[in-house]
Amino acid sequence: MSRHNEDRGEYSTTEQFERRGVTSLVHEDEKDNSTCSNAWSEFEKFTDGDGISKAKCKWCEVTYMASHGTKNLLHHLDTCPNRDVNVDGFVVQFDQGVFRDMLARAIIKHNYTYSFVEHEATRELFSYLNPNVKHISRNTARSDVVKVYEKEKGILKSKLLSLSSRICLTSNIWTSITTDHYMTVTAHYIDEDWKLHSKVLCFSYVPPPYSDAIHLEKLLTLLREWGIERKIFSVTLDNASYNDSMIDLWRNTPSVRSSLLCDGQFFHVRCGAYVLNLIIQKGLNIINESLHNIREAVKYVRATQERKVKFAKCISQSVLKTNKKVRQDVPTRWNSTYLMLEGALFFESAFSHLKLIDCNFVTCPSSEDWVRGKKIAFLLKPFYDISTLFSEVRHPTANLYFYGLWQIQFRLIQARDTKDEAISFMAKAMLKKFKKYWKCYSVVLSFAVILDPRYKLHLLEFCYSKLDMDDHVEFVRSIREKLYTLFDEYVTSVSRDDCFTSSTSQGNISVEGIDENIGDDIDEYDAFDENFGDDIDEYDAFESEHFGSQSTKSQLDLYLEENRLDRKKFPDLDVLDYWKTHSHRYPELSLMARDILSIPITTVASESAFSIGGRILNKYRSSLSFESVEAELCSRNWLFGVPPGEDLDEESLIIDFQEYLH
Repeated sequence: MSRHNEDRGEYSTTEQFERRGVTSLVHEDEKDNSTCSNAWSEFEKFTDGDGISKAKCKWCEVTYMASHGTKNLLHHLDTCPNRDVNVDGFVVQFDQGVFRDMLARAIIKHNYTYSFVEHEATRELFSYLNPNVKHISRNTARSDVVKVYEKEKGILKSKLLSLSSRICLTSNIWTSITTDHYMTVTAHYIDEDWKLHSKVLCFSYVPPPYSDAIHLEKLLTLLREWGIERKIFSVTLDNASYNDSMIDLWRNTPSVRSSLLCDGQFFHVRCGAYVLNLIIQKGLNIINESLHNIREAVKYVRATQERKVKFAKCISQSVLKTNKKVRQDVPTRWNSTYLMLEGALFFESAFSHLKLIDCNFVTCPSSEDWVRGKKIAFLLKPFYDISTLFSEVRHPTANLYFYGLWQIQFRLIQARDTKDEAISFMAKAMLKKFKKYWKCYSVVLSFAVILDPRYKLHLLEFCYSKLDMDDHVEFVRSIREKLYTLFDEYVTSVSRDDCFTSSTSQGNISVEGIDENIGDDIDEYDAFDENFGDDIDEYDAFESEHFGSQSTKSQLDLYLEENRLDRKKFPDLDVLDYWKTHSHRYPELSLMARDILSIPITTVASESAFSIGGRILNKYRSSLSFESVEAELCSRNWLFGVPPGEDLDEESLIIDFQEYLH
């Protein structure tokens, strides 16, 4: 290995600079005592054409005589202009601490293994960039990642504690490749600048046994650790039965019950995506045979290169110019079934043309298959649209929940009454499942659409009237009353805070400068006040008789009575920006709007965390400690968000046949 240090896995300084482009030099015997000085780690010794020993600086290539000691060489190193990294004319000194912090963040962001820092090629690269780097071990890298986690956790905790708004939660349990259970909890909130945030608070190991009480205790312990146990507005969970039991226990836990608004009446939100999936799978199980020929036709044209080219020509001859692609579905993913139908229906004429020129294409759908496929796609479209909406975590979607859900119910009612028996039977089964989970839409999420200035109560009145509900007027009235009940809690809470602030400030009033003789005139003022009181009471009676009693309208009254914004003029209204702009007019109401609009409709944020967790805890890193898994995943979320990963399986299902026309 010559000059390669086998223990540290590093190249010698000479080899490092040969790799940087330094020309080959004639070396003297490395065992020569004259080369033992520290200077020789940064100088190359060589003999010129006249046989004179010289030394060249590896940083700036200045040459010195090397036959009279190394004092001049050491002096040069102190003043060498190129010894530190030079970037755009500015000398940047190498900082080992910054290097280690950046390396830890790279591990977090790109899911590198800790052993990455010990790889020979990695160390060679670092040494090439700066010979002064001190290489670290995998244990040090792991420690550095934990330091980043602790630092970012402190920053996030301070932000959460300083929030004037409440916090909404999502939580779920995930099973890793090693069959260990992990609990994830994500906080959703709108900050003082009216920006929506989603932050993973934990991804922690849950040891057996598992029960609703143990799950709740772990959850409350986490919230106490973050100091937010009394700042929670809602929690969104899937439909697992143990979650219902846990919520009941939570509502009855004395330490946190008093902090829940309206005794926790609007506290529990069911995951919309989970329920949608149950409804759709019920329908697809019934209609699955009707999709057989369309599904097989898609598989057929994708099977071989020859068929792909032939089908591409059919598309060209059918004059179908589009960006749409033929997509194969995965029966267990209902949204892929909808996308498969949408694409296949567009290419119906191309499939029909292929049947004429390919005698082996025996699974070509009939005209009846295509008609039924269109009906199924029509029925599934609102499901697809709202599930896409539900999956959004970067923008508030609570205000769009009610109308999306109503569209689904209304579309199912229409399909139920169709003459196509198969479609009708499918819709009836889906409606039965719909009513099981959504006998009435979530009340607190109905509040969200009322707080959309384009709709207010009018959209609820319209939608419920279209459902032919006998008591729809009374039902809307009950929702309005519950909204006022919640708003009263906010008014009371703000008044309580104001009273506390006022009493605190009054207790600190200085008595300096107050006239000590003011008490001498108290009797005179009392007599005046008594006479004035009689007069003002008489005025009140006069005003009531002639002008009627004066009623004070609340902020909620004023908001509901104000004209709605034109939906057509504001189709993409930023509802958060509206409330930010109007917060000075409706201070307490805007606080309530902040909390309601931050409610996540689904547990998608948790599912995203599970996706990242699966990449961290893969088969190559299955022995990672629980602490390391949590530190990596949470830090990644806080620093970089949880970007959607590329779904390679999904991409493999799509074919753009336009590529086969060239």
